[in-house]
Amino acid sequence: MRKEDFVNLFKTLNINDKELLELAHDTGFIQRTRKIDSLDFMYSLTLESTHGIASYNDIAISFENESEVSISRQAIWKKVTESCVDYFKFVLAMVILGKAKKYYKEAEVNKYKFKRILIQDSTIVRLPKRLYELFSGVSNAHSSVCHARIQGIYDLISGRFISFTINPYSKNDQACVSYMRIEKDDLTLRDRGYLTMDEIKRHLQTGAHCIYRYKTGTQLLDYHTKKPITILDTLRKDCTIDLMVRLNDKEKTAVRIVAKPVDQETADNRRRKAKKEMKGHHPSKQFLQLQSWSVFITTIPPDQADANTLIELYALRWRIEIIFKSWKSNLHFDSIHNVSHNQFFIIIMARMIMFLLITQIIYKPCNTLIYNHMNKSISILKITKYLSRNPHKIINILNELKNYSGELGQSIKALGLYCTYEKRKKRQNFDQKLCNLFT
Repeated sequence: MRKEDFVNLFKTLNINDKELLELAHDTGFIQRTRKIDSLDFMYSLTLESTHGIASYNDIAISFENESEVSISRQAIWKKVTESCVDYFKFVLAMVILGKAKKYYKEAEVNKYKFKRILIQDSTIVRLPKRLYELFSGVSNAHSSVCHARIQGIYDLISGRFISFTINPYSKNDQACVSYMRIEKDDLTLRDRGYLTMDEIKRHLQTGAHCIYRYKTGTQLLDYHTKKPITILDTLRKDCTIDLMVRLNDKEKTAVRIVAKPVDQETADNRRRKAKKEMKGHHPSKQFLQLQSWSVFITTIPPDQADANTLIELYALRWRIEIIFKSWKSNLHFDSIHNVSHNQFFIIIMARMIMFLLITQIIYKPCNTLIYNHMNKSISILKITKYLSRNPHKIINILNELKNYSGELGQSIKALGLYCTYEKRKKRQNFDQKLCNLFT
């Protein structure tokens, strides 16, 4: 991919090169025009960072290949400052907010009337030990490991990320619940690590809904008597439950709890995983016994979604896990060499920018067209891998989208050939599940 093509990707999101250059001056990244142009720098760094380890030498070589201007790795090093980090933060925000032109007619498929279905989750990236003081990690008498935690908020309906944050490993999920802005008619899908009574009440007060995995130890009360109940005792008696209960807060907030048993293999795998993740700690007996069920707390009333539908809705949360996997497998998010604090932030944000350019501009319109013409759905893992290895295809696809008049172009057909799910008799892919739930 040439620099001109890279800039055209931003233009597709209604972000022109003049805006990007002005932003470079506003943040102080570029103070006066010299050899290093901000667009050349961002292009070279983004391209190299998605190929793996982006050293200053690699970036300098890429810079020369594109601009035909020789520059030293020391000159690149001097540009990696706090102002450079600010520049990439603002560019990432512009890409998240950018609006791509629709080259297709998008159907309305939302019988539940949710405006957004938000998933908040985090993934861990291993860092060099030199960053331990800033990002922390895991340490014992024998060794120490440095990690960063990337928080993402993703909207399933628009297929877009709402925000990203890069935090120290010690900042757990519960400490990040306030990052999500909740609006009326939203549905939030979160794991048990984000569960707090205040968050459930925030949803109810806003006119939104949420589904959480139940967290062992969360105190629930009988809906009528307001006396404490033990979920495990109820499950042993009834096996499956779907009832209204109350939280043990001042207002005795009413919520719904739904639980269904899982097969023995799934339960055993959960217990093994829990014991592995809790090294040095022993999971409680109650926690291990509860792994035989999938238990959820929700604000959605029974007349809007039955127990089976609720579990299917929550299963859509797996989407963000697949996205995180595509980051690490295809965009080298785990490939962080012995970098400085600023260089780490810039590399991660460059990879995020590239991923968003691929997914927000190409994935959704191409997925719709390929489904309409070929009755296939694109795998986000496969398209990320394909386009990261064949970036020159991106511009061809954009041109074919722009000139679409009822027939698929050759590059979009190639996506249908190489980047779609395999046909399965029993298992449904993400798009099939989403379609079945919302149409």
